Amino acid sequence: MCRLIDESQIRVILLDIEGTTTPIEFVYQTLFPYAGRKLESFLREHAQDPEIQSLIQGLRAQHDLDKRNGLEPPGWLDNTEEARLRSSIAYGQWLIARDSKCTPLKSLQGRIWQQGFTDGELHGEVFPDVRIAFERWRRQKKIIGIYSSGSVLAQQLLFRTTASGDLTSYISAFFDTRVGTKIEGESYKKIVASFSYAPNQFLFISDAVKEIEAAQSVGMQAILCDRDGRASSSPTAVGVIRNFDGVLPD
Repeated sequence: MCRLIDESQIRVILLDIEGTTTPIEFVYQTLFPYAGRKLESFLREHAQDPEIQSLIQGLRAQHDLDKRNGLEPPGWLDNTEEARLRSSIAYGQWLIARDSKCTPLKSLQGRIWQQGFTDGELHGEVFPDVRIAFERWRRQKKIIGIYSSGSVLAQQLLFRTTASGDLTSYISAFFDTRVGTKIEGESYKKIVASFSYAPNQFLFISDAVKEIEAAQSVGMQAILCDRDGRASSSPTAVGVIRNFDGVLPD
């Protein structure tokens, strides 16, 4: 593995999903379009569900924030239940098109995907080396965690239904945007605080340079995962890998 990493210190391996454990194409060509297609029917079917009503309220709050930040989301009407529903649908589609990371949207997408996984319309996808690496790291008694902008529910569904089998038994912790965005150091501080290890005992692996830099800013070790060899740049104090084969080898 990269000489910049002190393998002897690593106790927790924290992984990104998109582009790291899972092909980007699966997220953008399968999951996102599925959520977009099912959004209206799902909201209409579950409009009286208290959890969904809470998510709609969260979308309304995010809509107000977007307007205050100078964005131009679709208009929102609350004068009737149907108007509120139509507004949430239009705004949800707008957020999906923008690849928004806002928590209410990610939670809503997770619920939609849950139905798709349950119905057998969706199946999780990971790179072939992922299960092999998980098995190796378990033998080494490393703790595996996931940190993704997708909701914890969506993460669990993805890893539970892969062609490699149910991988959730290898994973000790899941984190999403409820701890903060992935480009803020404070988010990684919260993740560290949930374990009994020091920051330098974490190895964070992601395909996003800004996420790597945020993790490093709090003392985590980090590696850039460049699966397709397209990375144009990387922090000077970070190694680059193409797969997990060399990460803590036996």
